[in-house]
Amino acid sequence: MIKVYTPSKRRPDGAALVIAGLLAAVGAVLVWQGASIPDKGGYAGVGSGGLPKFVGFALLALAVAHVISALRTGAEALPRPDHLAVLLIVAGLALQLLLLRPMGFAVASGMLFALTAAGFGKRKLVMTIPIGIALSLVIYGVFDQLLKLKLPAGFLETLIFGG
Repeated sequence: MIKVYTPSKRRPDGAALVIAGLLAAVGAVLVWQGASIPDKGGYAGVGSGGLPKFVGFALLALAVAHVISALRTGAEALPRPDHLAVLLIVAGLALQLLLLRPMGFAVASGMLFALTAAGFGKRKLVMTIPIGIALSLVIYGVFDQLLKLKLPAGFLETLIFGG
C-alpha cells in the first residue's frame, strides 16, 4: 500500500524539529572538524578525518529525516509520564551507586535490575532480585575471568570467583 501525503492542518512536531536542529548542529561540527584533520589517505585511501565526516554526514541525513517526519506527521498528544516508574529507575541507579563498593557488583547491579523491572511493571521483588543478582554474577564472571577486568567485588564475587 502506497501512502499518499496529504497536508494536514496540524502544527509540525516541535520536539522533532528541535532534535533535527541539534542533530544538524552536531553533524555540521563533525564534518567541519573532520575536514580540518590532515588527511594523508593511508593504505586504504581513508585517513583519520574520514570517520568524523562519515558520522557527521549521517547525522545531517538524520536531521533531514527528522524535519520530514515533523512536517508530515505533526504534533500528537503525548502520553502522561509515569512518575513512579521514573522514580523507581532513578532509585535503582542511586542504590547501585551506594551499594557498589560495600556490597560488590552483583548485589548492587541486582538491585538496579530489580528496581528497573519494577519501574517497567514487574513488581515481584522476591523474584527479580535473585534474577538480577544471578545475571550480574554472570556479567561479573565474564569481566573477571575472561576479560581479566576487575569490577568491585563483594562477598558473593569473592565466594564464587575467589579473591
